[in-house]
Amino acid sequence: MSTAPRAPTSHHRVTAVLGPTNTGKTYLAIERMLGHTSGMIGFPLRLLARENYDRVVKLKGRNQVALVTGEEKILPPNPRYFLCTVESMPVDRPVEFLAVDEIQLCADPERGHLFTDRLLHARGLSETMFLGADTMRGMIKSLVPHAEVVSRPRFSVLTYTGVKKLTRLPPRSAVVAFSANDVYATAELMRRNRGGTAVVLGALSPRTRNAQVQMFEEGEVDYLVATDAIGMGLNLNLDHVAFARLKKFDGRGMRHLSAAEIGQIAGRAGRYMADGTFGTTANVGEIDEETVEAVESHRFDPVQALAWRNGELDFRSPELLLKSLEAAPPNPQLTRARDAEDYQALRSLARDVEIAELARDRGAVRLLWEVCQIPDFRKMISDEHLKLLSRVYRYLMRGEGRLPEDWVAKQIAAIDRIDGDIDSLIARIAHIRTWTYITHRGDWLAENAHWQERARAIEDRLSDALHHGLTQRFVDRRTATLVKRMKDGAELIGAVKRDGDVLVEGEYVGRLQGFRFTLDTEATVDNARPLLAAARRALASEIPARVKRLEQDDDSVFSLDDKGGLIWRGAPVARLTPAAEVLQPKIEVIDSDFLDGAQKERIRKRLADWLDRYTRKRLGTLFQLAEAELPAQARGLAFQLVEALGVLKRADVAGHARRLSRAERKALSDLGVRLGRESIWLPATQRRAPQRLKRLLAALHRGEVPEETPEHSAEVFWPDRATDEAACRLLGYQRLDGARRGRGESAAVAMRLDALERLSVAMRKLSPAGPFTPTAALAQLAGGDRAALAVVLPALGYPRTGNGETVAFRPRGTGDAKGAKPSARRSRGKRGKAVQAENPATEKPAPANAVPQNAAPDTPLGEKQPDKKPPKKPSEKPARRKPRGDPNHPFAKLRELTFQK
Repeated sequence: MSTAPRAPTSHHRVTAVLGPTNTGKTYLAIERMLGHTSGMIGFPLRLLARENYDRVVKLKGRNQVALVTGEEKILPPNPRYFLCTVESMPVDRPVEFLAVDEIQLCADPERGHLFTDRLLHARGLSETMFLGADTMRGMIKSLVPHAEVVSRPRFSVLTYTGVKKLTRLPPRSAVVAFSANDVYATAELMRRNRGGTAVVLGALSPRTRNAQVQMFEEGEVDYLVATDAIGMGLNLNLDHVAFARLKKFDGRGMRHLSAAEIGQIAGRAGRYMADGTFGTTANVGEIDEETVEAVESHRFDPVQALAWRNGELDFRSPELLLKSLEAAPPNPQLTRARDAEDYQALRSLARDVEIAELARDRGAVRLLWEVCQIPDFRKMISDEHLKLLSRVYRYLMRGEGRLPEDWVAKQIAAIDRIDGDIDSLIARIAHIRTWTYITHRGDWLAENAHWQERARAIEDRLSDALHHGLTQRFVDRRTATLVKRMKDGAELIGAVKRDGDVLVEGEYVGRLQGFRFTLDTEATVDNARPLLAAARRALASEIPARVKRLEQDDDSVFSLDDKGGLIWRGAPVARLTPAAEVLQPKIEVIDSDFLDGAQKERIRKRLADWLDRYTRKRLGTLFQLAEAELPAQARGLAFQLVEALGVLKRADVAGHARRLSRAERKALSDLGVRLGRESIWLPATQRRAPQRLKRLLAALHRGEVPEETPEHSAEVFWPDRATDEAACRLLGYQRLDGARRGRGESAAVAMRLDALERLSVAMRKLSPAGPFTPTAALAQLAGGDRAALAVVLPALGYPRTGNGETVAFRPRGTGDAKGAKPSARRSRGKRGKAVQAENPATEKPAPANAVPQNAAPDTPLGEKQPDKKPPKKPSEKPARRKPRGDPNHPFAKLRELTFQK
């Protein structure tokens, strides 16, 4: 393709009007266009095209002006003037005047090839004008040598003011970021600090953008947060531009802004003769001196190369079309443009066998290329857009060569929803823009005017909903009003409602919970001080009245939460902290700017009185034990029991327990202490409410953050690693560690204290003389959990034996058989007589309902065994006595204990 520009005629004039922002270039171009009988101007953005279309309509009337963009076309019957996007300029239509704005975008790697094509080939019959930055001077002189270059000086001065916090930005400022997320985050900060901000994104529809800009221009908000879209010709009444970022994503990766890009955006500050300033926000830091000097003096590095793509395309086949698009630039000043979305779409669709079969002639290939140019405004970078292009092409290549209206209706109807958040609305606007583009292809739809109107109506509804969503999220009229009044130095009137809401000037500013005032989350550092001052005035009489009410209130309005917080009338007023004695934690009143030292002490004393009654009500037996007058040995055991909050392992205090006299045992029993074989504990403290309080006090005493612990009531449970021995005791259980045979993995069972005691007593009474297997009645003492019993019994001294599937145990004191055959042993029976132990290898197995040798069948478990058997007649068999008590009781069922061979 030739790079030579169209040769001018004798009366044809080509002018390049170059200079920084705020030089009136666009105003000049429109003025020159309207001086001709016809004209056309191409703008880089749809927003700019629409803005200048509205301006020209006011001057020339709607019938003489056309708007042509990819997704919006307003074409009166015989328009004289065309306002377009650069991509959509109908360059084949002859006009007297033609202009292209922001011509420096020829260097853009993605869209630059379109601007370069217009620079080289688009001409007006009488006059052509290129508008842009002075960095294009060299390239224009080289590629368009006959062009006249005119420099335009900036009307006002642009000055760098350095770093400013968002809270210190002057009114009429714009904050610039380079992603939607950054824009939203910055707008949130501006709303909290300055009451509100307008938002401008490139993805906004003209309707939404105009509504947002109108708020800013009319003074409803003093700030604007935008992407670099404001750098492209948007004329706003700005005094200052602050950069919230100095890096942007260019489609391939993050990079620093060039000095020219910073100048293009910063130049929007200061309109016409009013000077402007620029700087950065605190999170960015300073701009380097060299860049600052370049921006202030408007001197930037010249453009070295222009993006180019071959315009002479070969439509004989998809492969040849791709090859022509990949052609190398014919001029060293031109560089091949980055692969655009249409090229990538063509390359993907060309690999589809069905599409390749359809695209066999020039017309079909040309249509395929037109379909590939359907823009993906959603920027999804996924197969969804390719699927849409594929379906469009298939429909157009079959039947009447038009899109089925029922399919189009279904696709558009799915977008016609105004629910959802800001991002959802922006995505739907982008989606409907794609369909708007499709509907403006007049030969693709039978009723294209109808579908254009339908798509436009949906876009308008979505735009209005988006404007409402942006305003609702980023404009707080309440805060804006308060901030303005505070800046004016006006007196602020405050009041407190009965429910604790604090009002200033009739507006909610915070809430008083107990004695702590919480400023409204809408308020921030910049306006917190005056708001707090107003709240303090409102609370001047409320705080003393609340302190007095707390002192006089009944105990029923106080409570203690699971984290150690003391609650008064539903509001936290203090917290428990560790002390030397576990039952008497300290009380710390929550800090409040509205309480003095004397008031805090009055609150603490009242809470201490309540807490003492509260803990004594739930842990009364512990307090009685701690305060009882006991002999030395019993007093020592009582002290340890109190420190352990009512549960001790018998083995840990075995020495103390053995040395207790009968009188001391009785004294402890009278105080509620149970001296068991496995544990020593206070049963009264094992109920749910006392246990919760014990867990809280224990955590506080250890200096730990109280955590919610699962409650258990069954005879056994399987604790995890976090539930250690101390935690189990606080739950009223003992943790028993063992090993699961065959797995080699450690196992632990927690057994409730009373259940463990019953099991221990039962096994002592049975005193089996040889290996045995537990019956269902014995397992019932462990809640029916035989796996748990297999851990508990060895922990009680009954080792497991045998390798079979049946779990068996040996008597106490015989050691762990580990599968070896035990030899015959003699063990001392309960009455001191020598008893021959059963040898499983030689003795016959006991019957299933056998009872241990030294257990009286007719004596319930827990009672003393008789020393002698009752006399019987020699000629008579002894009559079997019926067991006393309930035959279904677990102890009675233990008589069914069986022995293993």
